[in-house]
Amino acid sequence: MKSEMEKSSIYAVIDTNVVVSALLSIDSNSNPAIVLRAVLQGRIIPVFNEEILDEYMKVLLRDKFHFNKSYIDIIISHIKRIGLKAERVKILDEIFPDTKDIVFYEVAMSKDDTYLVTGNTKHFPKKPFVVTPAEMVEILNS
Repeated sequence: MKSEMEKSSIYAVIDTNVVVSALLSIDSNSNPAIVLRAVLQGRIIPVFNEEILDEYMKVLLRDKFHFNKSYIDIIISHIKRIGLKAERVKILDEIFPDTKDIVFYEVAMSKDDTYLVTGNTKHFPKKPFVVTPAEMVEILNS
């Protein structure tokens, strides 16, 4: 039997570009910032695998961003603690402009009712579960 938290939780794979945008945003009410805050508050349960966590770490620690490593470690630790670790589901019938994005899609496909939140929807097949940060904010508010 599912707990009340599980029933009301929104599961989502968060694309790296959303995390970067949230951390770069000077507006704490930007859609990416709201999405990341919802993850940190447990309103969104992040779905991930090790490849996604490695991608987060690799990108977020790039010199050009100047993000604090301890803050990045806290975010990654939180995702590991509250998130759902999932395996990839091989997708053979879709075309991706950037093969590095496939992992996000395949992990999202591994659990029913999981969204994929991305700022680059054109990088993914047009599916109802592939949403922008703005669309995820609408889902959170509904």
